Amino acid sequence: MKSMGLQTAFTDLFSVAHPIALAPMGGLAGGALAAAVSEGGGLGLVGGGREDVAWLNRELDIVAAGTGKPWGVGFLSWAAGAAIVEQALARRPAAVLLSFGDLQPLAPLVHAAGAKLIVQVTDLSEAREAIDVGADVVVAQGTEAGGHSGGAGRSTMAFVPVVVDLAAPTPVLAAGGIADGRGVAAALALGASGALIGTRFLVTPEALADPTVPKAILDGNGEQTERSSVLDIVRDTGWPRRYLARTLRHPVIDQWRGREDELAADSAAMLAYQQAVDGGELPPVPVWASEAIDLVTDLRPAADLVGDLVREAEAALARINRDTSS
Repeated sequence: MKSMGLQTAFTDLFSVAHPIALAPMGGLAGGALAAAVSEGGGLGLVGGGREDVAWLNRELDIVAAGTGKPWGVGFLSWAAGAAIVEQALARRPAAVLLSFGDLQPLAPLVHAAGAKLIVQVTDLSEAREAIDVGADVVVAQGTEAGGHSGGAGRSTMAFVPVVVDLAAPTPVLAAGGIADGRGVAAALALGASGALIGTRFLVTPEALADPTVPKAILDGNGEQTERSSVLDIVRDTGWPRRYLARTLRHPVIDQWRGREDELAADSAAMLAYQQAVDGGELPPVPVWASEAIDLVTDLRPAADLVGDLVREAEAALARINRDTSS
């Protein structure tokens, strides 16, 4: 069945067919995945992540060659410097997404280049800052999200409508725990103009994930996920402690849960962790996974997935209309 499309302020802003954006997962959302999402009618976002210029240049070449439709790139505000953001902006992306940190050094660069500024927020303070710097789109991220989110954040259901009201008329995308079309429909019902989706797109052939990652997500369930700072500390990633990361359960989290300060001061524990990874005793990377992984049941091409999500959302909304009008 062909999708009729769901037109929103977000689709109008970017001239895309569907209110779906790819979460710019650092090191995982590369050019091929972003291009596939854009080709499918959504907005693909490359995960710029850290200051890895060679990786970013390669992936931006891939997305630019892979689609003639709008695409963008995302950066961690606490980790990215002006030079790498300006380098990405020189490729003329339709959008730059900033998240997790001070927006002031980077937001003016995005505006000056003529790209749309998308800002992901995890609490109301961040939402107000996003509005103050002139965000064109605000992403309201709930704590169900895979990967990093606000340490004292709220659930998606409670957080999104508050941000929608605060940010109006700026369009808002919902993020966190959205893995099928029913979640997209729920986001629209909460007043959002679409959804930013990460974990579901990890289980696609275009994602730059170790093969063990999609298998773990397909085999896992939401009750096996947990938010913690332990894996950031033991890997010495530099992530601000205020942001916790939701992953599948991990033996190192079990070992150090509640003893984060002790772990941060224990260099021997960090060395032992790295040795265990190098020796194959521990997985090479954490499996970032949202609470909604129960809904991820197959590996599907990303472009097809965008269309499927929208068709499922349309069916959910039609079902609601039927139920309420009968």
